[in-house]
Amino acid sequence: VQLQASGGGLVQAGGSLRLSCAASGRTFSRYALGWFRQAPGAERVFVAAISGNTGRTSYADSVKGRFTISRDNAKNTVYLQMNSLKPEDTAVYYCAADSNGMVVVTTIPSLYDYWGQGTLVTVSS
Repeated sequence: VQLQASGGGLVQAGGSLRLSCAASGRTFSRYALGWFRQAPGAERVFVAAISGNTGRTSYADSVKGRFTISRDNAKNTVYLQMNSLKPEDTAVYYCAADSNGMVVVTTIPSLYDYWGQGTLVTVSS
């Protein structure tokens, strides 16, 4: 599976962005898709994930109520709608795929098999 993330950019605090991650492969619906982010000098942390076939979602506490993850299996694409952005949301955002995620999702980066290249989100105050 190859993943291509896009949609990052510069936005003012309070604004919105939508990230997209397009995946290759014919078994897209078998994979859970997750978004992680990494700020400068920090570890990569979980943001949100969605299961492959059941639509089950999980969010980090820091983004609950502001971010929404969704997927379109027909387009092999996962989205991250980010609203009410804050300067602390500034990071490189990565999408990832978990081959064991048809029903459940995981927040653990090491359990994801495939990673995209990342897209930079900068939120100015």
